[in-house]
Amino acid sequence: MGSGLNPDVEPAEVGLDPGRLARLDKHFSRYVDDGRLPGWLLTVSRHGQLAYVSTCGQRDVEAGLPVETDTIWRLYSMTKPVTSVAAMMLYEEGAFELTDPVAKFIPSFADVRVYTGGSDIRPVTVPATEPVRIWHLLTHTSGLTYGFHRSHPVDALYRSGGFEWGTPRGSDLAACCDVWAGLPLLFQPGAEWNYSVATDVLGRVVEVASGSGLDEFFASRIFGPLGMTETGFWVPDDLRSRLAALYTIGPGRKAARLDTLGAVASKPPVFVGGGGGLIGTAADYHRFTSMLLGTPGSPAGQLDGVTLLSPRTVAYMTRNHLPGGVDLETYGRALFAEAPFLGVGFGLGFAVMLDAVPSRTLGSEGEFSWGGAASTAFFVDPANSLTVSFFTQLLPSSAHPIRPQLRQLVYQALTD
Repeated sequence: MGSGLNPDVEPAEVGLDPGRLARLDKHFSRYVDDGRLPGWLLTVSRHGQLAYVSTCGQRDVEAGLPVETDTIWRLYSMTKPVTSVAAMMLYEEGAFELTDPVAKFIPSFADVRVYTGGSDIRPVTVPATEPVRIWHLLTHTSGLTYGFHRSHPVDALYRSGGFEWGTPRGSDLAACCDVWAGLPLLFQPGAEWNYSVATDVLGRVVEVASGSGLDEFFASRIFGPLGMTETGFWVPDDLRSRLAALYTIGPGRKAARLDTLGAVASKPPVFVGGGGGLIGTAADYHRFTSMLLGTPGSPAGQLDGVTLLSPRTVAYMTRNHLPGGVDLETYGRALFAEAPFLGVGFGLGFAVMLDAVPSRTLGSEGEFSWGGAASTAFFVDPANSLTVSFFTQLLPSSAHPIRPQLRQLVYQALTD
């Protein structure tokens, strides 16, 4: 527990070739050497034992502060799997059914409408043919969207409402959900996949169903029990020196500091959403992924004697839930880089590898994953008892092909 990351075992003892693992360092150090990334940290765990931890570069280039194993990172959309776990914990308690309308918990979703034409100035809409349901939120098939997609007139409506890379000043989660419910859906619920604020709305369902704030639920039901002692929605003063600076793509594709957005992490937010906003250490997130995988003698959903979910629930969440068993390329709108689309489906909160061949990247069927906007990523491979995470702070996540490269270099290091 805590912020340190100390390997439990030599890589060779768990079927990882140390020389081949070193290829990860050699490859990703180039990103730092030529200025594309400020710095990074990666972990590889197998059979429940942390086998490899590596760091490179700076957490704050301008201050000359190195990436260390206790560096604190903005997780952005790596918040989403935590929210999905929270929702399924409540599902296991009978708080709702996956088919329940969202309006049962957020009344403003009772009369949603669907965009059929026109523009963002004069949209043409029709009533939804069925309610937005909780499983639509978990699978990103609700018809909700993000303002930063910039690919549809409804995206423009989100931006004009103050929803692009943030939320309107002073608006909490409940207020934002009511605004989103009043905007048109991109499509009829369940008809397509579109990455969206759906997980933020799911976070509000967690609040209403549990009777506590989302941050409180996370702290008392997930972070506390798992020993994730340094993860939350903002960084207190005594930990701020360990917070990595935030960067974006600047001239010459070099990492350029982005303090305006980076400073958001340093104060308690008004908007506490399920889709992003968590800040924490690699050690903490490693405990979360270890819980999802399970460890020898402890099934998925459990860690160190703490049970968050049934192993059957974890297995259900990490199956492909897209209708007909198709992949995201077939069912989704290929507009966002936090998941590959060919050969990859989507479960309840995770991308799920269906077939590694179409993706043209080494991988394993049944592997599940997600990432964050600042180019962070993780994947969990039950078939190979493997968890991998990568942390850096560069917006956007589409800037470099870090995620497929991470997979190919980890999988080539397996010896069995």
